[in-house]
Amino acid sequence: MILKDKVVIITGAGPGMGQAMCRGAAAEGAKVIVTARSLDAINAIAADIKAAGGEAVAVPCDVSKMEDCQAATKAALDTWGRIDGLVNSAYYHPDWNSLDLHPIDQVTRAYDVIATGSLRMAQCVIPTMRAQGKGSIVNVSTLATRKPMPGEGGYAMAKSALNQMTRQLAVELGGTGIRVNTALMGWMDGAPLQAYMDTLNDGGAFRKQRASEIPVGHIPPDKDCAKAVYFLLSDYASEMTGAALDVNGGDWVEA
Repeated sequence: MILKDKVVIITGAGPGMGQAMCRGAAAEGAKVIVTARSLDAINAIAADIKAAGGEAVAVPCDVSKMEDCQAATKAALDTWGRIDGLVNSAYYHPDWNSLDLHPIDQVTRAYDVIATGSLRMAQCVIPTMRAQGKGSIVNVSTLATRKPMPGEGGYAMAKSALNQMTRQLAVELGGTGIRVNTALMGWMDGAPLQAYMDTLNDGGAFRKQRASEIPVGHIPPDKDCAKAVYFLLSDYASEMTGAALDVNGGDWVEA
């Protein structure tokens, strides 16, 4: 268990990889603060973790609100007395459309959740990590920041800002023991993607096409992509900071 006894806050624990990360991190021994806006969803995840013998606390959190970010941090400290890791996974995706047609309020919302929201969380946990002399922040980004995909402009712009936050903090926190890294995800197989595929009603043709275009030969499952995040949180990545790790089945190669 590469995260044994580490206290980790995970934001954006909604459908898909957010849930997978919470459950997977707990299976790897982490004590997990499960956060998202939906109380029912995070309570269910925390209950599942506890039923499996793990430790978890559900804390409702909208990362666009500093008081919510502070509450998640406080819950970790009140319960376990430390914070070893933060995973910034919360996101907002504007409507699928060309960038020139994106409603500006949706673009600014994406920035507020993805980039500024992650900075809010980082600002909340860094004082504790600095005092501990150790900590790991993992920012979940996207392949779309280096391989533009029609319809994802506003989302990718906000994620690009998140990528820069990784590099900036890695330099500015040098010598503190705090590491900051990015995991760039691509197409991920899980509940959200399946829901999208179901709307196509094409007998699985698009799924087969997309899988054939990815070097590993399939669409990477979200629960397996999450394993890279555990690595970056763990002591196995002790010498990594400011890095951008591609976790997309090699889909980045043709970027």
